Amino acid sequence: MYTERLLLAREKRGLSQKDLSERIGIKQQQYARYEKGINIMPITYLKDICIILDISADYILGLSKEMKSYR
Repeated sequence: MYTERLLLAREKRGLSQKDLSERIGIKQQQYARYEKGINIMPITYLKDICIILDISADYILGLSKEMKSYR
C-alpha cells in the first residue's frame, strides 16, 4: 500500500511529517492522515513528494519494489 511506502521513504530521508508537509504546503495533520490511510492523498502532491524524497513515483504506487531516484 502506498501509505507504508510513503512512511518508509520519508523516514529513510530523515524527514519528519512536519518537515515534509511544510515543503509540500499542507498542514502536518493532513499529511499524517494520508500516511495513515485515513484520507486518500490527492495525486497533485505525488510529484512534489517524489522530488523532495528523491524517489520514483513507481515505488510509491507499488509498481516497483526498489526505492529508485525519481530522475
